[in-house]
Amino acid sequence: MPNGKHTVQVARPIDSVWDFVSDINNWAPLVPGYIEHEIINEKQSTWKFVSDIGVIRRKLYMKVNITEWREPNKVTFDLKGINEKFSGSGYFEAEKVTDSSTLITGYLEIKPGGVLAPALKPALRTVLPKTAAGLTEAIANQI
Repeated sequence: MPNGKHTVQVARPIDSVWDFVSDINNWAPLVPGYIEHEIINEKQSTWKFVSDIGVIRRKLYMKVNITEWREPNKVTFDLKGINEKFSGSGYFEAEKVTDSSTLITGYLEIKPGGVLAPALKPALRTVLPKTAAGLTEAIANQI
């Protein structure tokens, strides 16, 4: 399954990192191509964004389901397309380096579905590492 993973170190304590990533409203707008999101409940939300996958540019709507809030280290989630056939998962993980420094790792994997899936997989192998890096760096900059 195509995926992307990126790690960055921030000069912030792990509790500050957790305070930021434990609220979806803080990081949803940092997703590349973000349009809007709506919180359904503590674990579910819907997101709208524009995706550029190779030569294909589309508005995508997806449901995000938080599968685990593990304070102060990890948020894991599953994704499911609403207007397109795809599924996936990801996480943000924080690792204490010192009292004032934390490693943040962002991971994202997407499994395309439908008739275009074979054509999308190679493009996703290029796009997802960039997306994971962009989102993780944006979170680090906001913290």
